[in-house]
Amino acid sequence: MKKQDLKHIAIIGGGPGGLMLGLLLQRQGLPFTIYERGYKTTNSDRGGSLDIHEESGQLPLKEAGIYDDFRKYARYEGEDTRIVRKDGTILYDEDAEDEGERPEIDRGKLCDIIIEQINPEHMKYGYQYEKMIPQKNGQVELIFESGATVMTDLVVGADGAFSKIRPCLTTAEPEYTGISMIEMNSNENEHPDLLKFNKNGKVMGLGGDQAILGQRNGDGRIMAYISSKMSYERLDDYRNLSLDELKATLLNEFAEWGTELKKYIAYSYDDIKFRRIYKLPIGLTWKTQSNITIIGDAAHLMSPFAGEGVNMALYDAYLLAESFKTYDNLSEILKVYEQQMFEITEVHAKESQDNLEIFFSENGAETMTEFFTGME
Repeated sequence: MKKQDLKHIAIIGGGPGGLMLGLLLQRQGLPFTIYERGYKTTNSDRGGSLDIHEESGQLPLKEAGIYDDFRKYARYEGEDTRIVRKDGTILYDEDAEDEGERPEIDRGKLCDIIIEQINPEHMKYGYQYEKMIPQKNGQVELIFESGATVMTDLVVGADGAFSKIRPCLTTAEPEYTGISMIEMNSNENEHPDLLKFNKNGKVMGLGGDQAILGQRNGDGRIMAYISSKMSYERLDDYRNLSLDELKATLLNEFAEWGTELKKYIAYSYDDIKFRRIYKLPIGLTWKTQSNITIIGDAAHLMSPFAGEGVNMALYDAYLLAESFKTYDNLSEILKVYEQQMFEITEVHAKESQDNLEIFFSENGAETMTEFFTGME
């Protein structure tokens, strides 16, 4: 199919990657609709602060004409970094003085910035994808759980880690990494001592099979990921505890940790999320199809330990949009995009896995300190 013959592109998923792709396609005058299973406020509930990298995530922001809007809300001081041993010894302490390359922004705010520039006619909320039926003419019929149906020329799965579009391209499934996180939040105004310790950016408390990863958000929260190596089933045991029981259990399990680090647990309020960390096989590829592709976690799910997830989703959107600019045949557009994406994301997936292994090693704090010191 020729690009000029496209009547409709369906983007399944309205996270950062799907939204960015939509905005970039809109700027090219291409017909598309974003189908999001949640509602407009959903993105604020799907994660905390994100660091947006100059060489990847910021590039599509500039291409989409929203970089200045991003800068209004980006926290360059959010690049403050502190690395701490489990006993509380601070090994590395960096204050971000100038505008660096990886400013922080809350996920919800980033998505709001993008959505504000998308024509509302292109956004459909409450659309839970169920299945697709290929048509003889090359189109695809999408069926949603509500019973709604859509005929489209191209399906782009931007539907995350457990993508329902991915199985149309590959049999690969997400693998549990052996790491789970309990996301806890504290109010910085109520706990100035924790804010002073965390500062404006992030704290990496590393100690063998455990980690406490603190992160200041832009809405008055200090978010912490209380992380451990554990069996798949173990996380469910924590889910069944009350807040007080959960705190007591975690404080007991982190009893050998420094007092300041344990405050991330002790000060938390009743807004807890439980997350198993998954990944797709590193170097995953598939044979290009003529009417289906995927971006972001749907294509290359990786652990969060290199901060590349959202950046790669945004960059995927950029690569696919650029391919639309450059080529006329849809099959070629998808093939070129996927080959570029495969090559780039394999590198970052390896980096994420390497960092996971460092974070949860006996000398993880020392190794990460050497890494950050070497970057100065």
